[in-house]
Amino acid sequence: MQLRGIDFGHVLDASGVRGFFGEGYPHHRPLRKIGLDFTGATFVAKTTTLCARTGNMPLRTDLAPRELKPKCIIVKPFDGVVLNAVGLSGPGAEALLADGRWQQRTSPFFLSFMSVAPNEEERRGELKAFVRLLRRYITEFHAPIGLQLNFSCPNVGVQTDHLIQEITTALTAADTLGIPLMPKLAVTIPLEVALKVAHHPACDALCISNTIPWGAMPDRINWKKLFGSATSPLEKFGGGGLSGAPLLPLVFEWVTNARAAGLTCPLNAGGGILAPNDAEALFDAGADSVFIGSMAILRPWRVRATIRHASVVGERCAAEHVQWRKL
Repeated sequence: MQLRGIDFGHVLDASGVRGFFGEGYPHHRPLRKIGLDFTGATFVAKTTTLCARTGNMPLRTDLAPRELKPKCIIVKPFDGVVLNAVGLSGPGAEALLADGRWQQRTSPFFLSFMSVAPNEEERRGELKAFVRLLRRYITEFHAPIGLQLNFSCPNVGVQTDHLIQEITTALTAADTLGIPLMPKLAVTIPLEVALKVAHHPACDALCISNTIPWGAMPDRINWKKLFGSATSPLEKFGGGGLSGAPLLPLVFEWVTNARAAGLTCPLNAGGGILAPNDAEALFDAGADSVFIGSMAILRPWRVRATIRHASVVGERCAAEHVQWRKL
């Protein structure tokens, strides 16, 4: 996936699957022996907010979770699903940039940012403050970077009509950085919204999909069957968002429909990829790259093979995508 002349590859991380700096998580160490290997995938940092947030998963000073088994995450490996309500825990953008580890990376990668203030005006202010902050540090980066602008209408309670304006305003503000910009959306966002966002001159690509908020799309997701109750087991944390197997058909359908509707910008697609063929299906639907996320928890032994397979398939599909975009 080429954005502004930078090759970000055909396989990306889901934001934060390797932590803020690529350090991974304590449970990754034993899993590396059975295939948890992200070699060949482009690093995407865990989403940061402007200010520090405890969220629902308190972190140690080394940014690892304080809890060995965080209470805000439920993993059901046999069903291939993860429900999480982490809440963007983190030390804030300034602390992360001052750390210096991002600046020392040598291969292209993405930062990820989300505004979380309670209203649109304040969120706009957070984004502009982050842009000013990143601009101060950007000359120190050794590798080209892109910025994933993390939006999820259902999670932040923003009305769809306002979301279009909010994303396009954010793109205009962030474009002053002169780096590739990729809004991250959820499949719950109507296609017409994504099409309008994609037409913004600063939108280099779209990332689809975020987690599915608890209770959303009940005609497609049997929440009670998955978790044994109509009430979320993470209700005290706000309900949480679903990752894993149920997302794959939804993302496949969304990408297919987006291409049929005339969306031509690059698409980074993921959600529910638990095997090499799952990644191939999203390329066939029209994705330019895929991202690997819940597989690291649910099927870690398949990560290495999936990245290798997806890299080959992505390269093959890239030429096909170039051809149909010329039509």
